[in-house]
Amino acid sequence: MAEKNVKVGLVGFGTIGTGVAKLILEDADSIAAKTGLRLELACVVDTDTLAPRPVKLPDGVLTDDFNKLLKDNSIKIGVELVGGTDAAKQIQLKMLEAGKDVVTANKALLAEYANELYKTAQANKRCIAFEASCAGGIPIISAIRTGLAANNITAMYGIVNGTCNYILSNMTLKNEDFSEALAAAQKKGFAEADPTLDISGGDSAHKLAILASIAFGCEIKLEDIFVEGIEAISKDDIRYGGEMGYCLKLLAIGQRTENNRISLRVHPSFITKDNRLAKVDGSFNAVSIFGSAVGQVMYYGRGAGMMPTASAVVADIIDVALGNSATTFSHLNLKPRNEVVPLIDKISTLVSRFYIKIMCKDQPGVIAQWSKVLADHRISISGALQHEGYGPDNTVPVVITTHPTQQKNVTAALKEMKKLDTIGGEPVCIRIVDIPEDYD
Repeated sequence: MAEKNVKVGLVGFGTIGTGVAKLILEDADSIAAKTGLRLELACVVDTDTLAPRPVKLPDGVLTDDFNKLLKDNSIKIGVELVGGTDAAKQIQLKMLEAGKDVVTANKALLAEYANELYKTAQANKRCIAFEASCAGGIPIISAIRTGLAANNITAMYGIVNGTCNYILSNMTLKNEDFSEALAAAQKKGFAEADPTLDISGGDSAHKLAILASIAFGCEIKLEDIFVEGIEAISKDDIRYGGEMGYCLKLLAIGQRTENNRISLRVHPSFITKDNRLAKVDGSFNAVSIFGSAVGQVMYYGRGAGMMPTASAVVADIIDVALGNSATTFSHLNLKPRNEVVPLIDKISTLVSRFYIKIMCKDQPGVIAQWSKVLADHRISISGALQHEGYGPDNTVPVVITTHPTQQKNVTAALKEMKKLDTIGGEPVCIRIVDIPEDYD
């Protein structure tokens, strides 16, 4: 089989860019043997051309002049790995307008501006490949777009942020406080110096916006997603939940109801300990998807890091060069925003079970008071747990779980509960997510 030479231009020579360069330079022979494509790194653009990297580029490849890439008509594929939204958006638009197909790992940009970028690509008869934007080395985008194309996807439940999963795993398995677990994640390189985007749930929301758009065939925006992070989670709540048979994970959830409405949310979730997602620990990611024909399928692997993400980027480069991405992208058919917005469910309408912890003053009649509040808001208790021992202001922790009820009922009940002089501090409320599983 005759080899086809494919010139690639790369913008962004940071961690992921370095990994991509390493794969292209060191595995060119292996890739050519498998695909018939000889990948050539023709141009690497970065504002910093002096910092040492763990990969040596051929002479003349590294530059700080983006126009060198744009004006080289022999470069047909441009890879954007600068991160952020403003500069990255302009880089992608200019590459598309210059007649280049685009490969990107930029989840934040796609979550904010995918619809505009897709339209620009289509207008210029180009394509955008974005496998690396979600779940690192896990080929989840291609799985949804092609492998599950025959299915009507009804739900997805994802652990898509390795930083949060590492923190929650340490809090669960090592009984660490949140601050201890975060420091450990930073020391290991799983968390940034400023971890806000991860622990706030923002990173997971970016990925959910991308995955939900292709799974449900809709133009999804970040504003459609309810987001709650893990900053307020305590090891006590993880322990109490564990005693009741649950494991805590930060889940990105997309569900389509029978009447074709869509629920999109990111939040800490108690799931049963025997659920497959409960066994995903450390920095690993996993996404469980339910399809109308296939049933449940689960994708698991490393969701971040230099080489897992670089693996997905280079896979996209190969897919673009083979012409597969252009075909798939040209058939990307998303329901427009004006039709999607009325279908998005608000979090207040969510029906769920809940874990609620309240710090009760140790005196007669307390249980009757908060039980009446729950009853008044049509909330039924399914389980309860109380430990001996005192907290602040002579209070004791009481944990209850509820039967399914609407979020708005729980919100109203907790607001009323806070006014009781027999309750100390802020009640804790965590959603219990009942994920169905396929068993023989």
